[in-house]
Amino acid sequence: MTRGKRSRVPNVHEVRSRFEQWRQTRQGKARIPNELWSAAIEVARRDGVHRTATALHLDGGKLKRRMLASDSPSRKATPPAFVELMASGGVPTGPSLPEYTLELEGRHGKLRIHCQGATAADLADLSRALWGLAA
Repeated sequence: MTRGKRSRVPNVHEVRSRFEQWRQTRQGKARIPNELWSAAIEVARRDGVHRTATALHLDGGKLKRRMLASDSPSRKATPPAFVELMASGGVPTGPSLPEYTLELEGRHGKLRIHCQGATAADLADLSRALWGLAA
């Protein structure tokens, strides 16, 4: 699911129909495909694990473990790998005041601040303060 676009969560009847179709056409003891697990997880988030597992004839414990595993990357906060302070390479404006563009990127998005007349130490303090608020 991408930001700004929300896909519709299928209802349990639609997913049950997909599972029944897969069960009728599977060969041997084939594993449940990931797209069916994903649909089951979406329904379980909305309707609950027990209700979903019962309706889809799934092992409730396995559905819950898969649901928790699918949540784990989004729950872990990934620390920023890189913070860059760049001096602007443009034409000096005013009586040679330093000009900087500060770019911060984290799990919630990007922040770009353009400053003129600030020192590198000021920008370092600003970035520490901003990251402190985001934590």
